[in-house]
Amino acid sequence: MKITLDNTGKKYNYHWIFRNLNQELTGPAHWGILGNNGSGKSTLLKILSGYLSPSEGTIRWNSGKEISSSDIFRYTGIASPHLELIEEFSLLEILTFHNKFRSFIGNNTVDSVAELTGLANSADKPLRYYSSGMKQRVKLVLALMSNNPLVILDEPCSNLDAQSIAWYQQLVKDHAGDRLLIVGSNDKETECFSCRNFINLTVM
Repeated sequence: MKITLDNTGKKYNYHWIFRNLNQELTGPAHWGILGNNGSGKSTLLKILSGYLSPSEGTIRWNSGKEISSSDIFRYTGIASPHLELIEEFSLLEILTFHNKFRSFIGNNTVDSVAELTGLANSADKPLRYYSSGMKQRVKLVLALMSNNPLVILDEPCSNLDAQSIAWYQQLVKDHAGDRLLIVGSNDKETECFSCRNFINLTVM
């Protein structure tokens, strides 16, 4: 997977969030999008995922062939605070529903992915009864265990305690190595621990 940013910028009303980004992100590799609050990390991640269009410049995706902005979602796994789970579903139900549209990596099944969450004892409980940290685990597993060449994580350790942060880091080590992983964070050491490439944003 390769993403090319060419003089890419985004503004809201008359305020530029960022401008003149020129970067080629090629996988397999892990990239960190770093910056303080308000620097545009989440906005850039939405552009990289095709959710938003840039205000100037271009973005191109290629995975052996050119991919349109309307189709990039088919190649992407995302975990983000702005994405909601279907809370009427149980863990097993949401994994089964997700698996109808996205296969899991390797030989993983619904049951093996449920076990990987560490939440198997609550697998039949509706997600609305999960804590925020448990829901975050579900989001991360859906993004990282789906068979996508591009994985985008926005503040992946949000609502995670120390034990769950260690679980997240092991999940990345075990299952994200051969893909293009992009992590938006203001915590380089914890959330971007596997990243060797970075884009640094500043508040304009």
